[in-house]
Amino acid sequence: MSEIMDHGSPVNWHDIAGLEFAKATVKEIEVWPMLRPGIFIGLRGPPKGILLFGCQGTGKTLIGKCIASQSGATFFSISASSLTSKWVGEGEKMVRALFSIARCYQPAVIFIDETDSLLSQRVDGEHDSSCRIKTEFLVQLDGAITSTDDRILVVGATNRLTRLHAGASRLTDISTITLDQVCAIVYTDFKDARQARRPSVSSKDLKLYKDWNKTFGCSR
Repeated sequence: MSEIMDHGSPVNWHDIAGLEFAKATVKEIEVWPMLRPGIFIGLRGPPKGILLFGCQGTGKTLIGKCIASQSGATFFSISASSLTSKWVGEGEKMVRALFSIARCYQPAVIFIDETDSLLSQRVDGEHDSSCRIKTEFLVQLDGAITSTDDRILVVGATNRLTRLHAGASRLTDISTITLDQVCAIVYTDFKDARQARRPSVSSKDLKLYKDWNKTFGCSR
């Protein structure tokens, strides 16, 4: 409960200088679905997490606060120290507690600053407690215990990447549009989405799976 940021004045989009493309993209894929959940269902459903990246002071945290403010969501500001502990198993409990409270206060935005220090790629030789925290986080975010009706957005911020924004607008006034006015999903939408998406598995990692399957699997 101490991590809930419910103080301070609301943040508006015009409070964020520049970043017009990033603001328009975030507004389309996250704020509108929170404001009009009856429209953004099924294939139109929003992603459960986004990653904001850039140099320090470029407005990543401010965008996270603006998402919560403009969508009427509860804002959780989380750092690595909020979820880590020297006691075995305590980190996983904190992750479960975080999402449990977020579900009680949804719609909710969980903002994780310097996310690479907490949720970096899992590698061989990694400390067991760190690996368990990542596993529990993924289970809570997109696991079997997660309801499709949950309106919880995870926003990660990092300054290690350079550019990762994609989006295209087809809705103009989401505040007044009705469900029957929403464009039907057509084949070209999937083609556009495919152009904007990036592989979630690198070719190097894919080769490891292929080699393992060739040696120990069915080789199909």
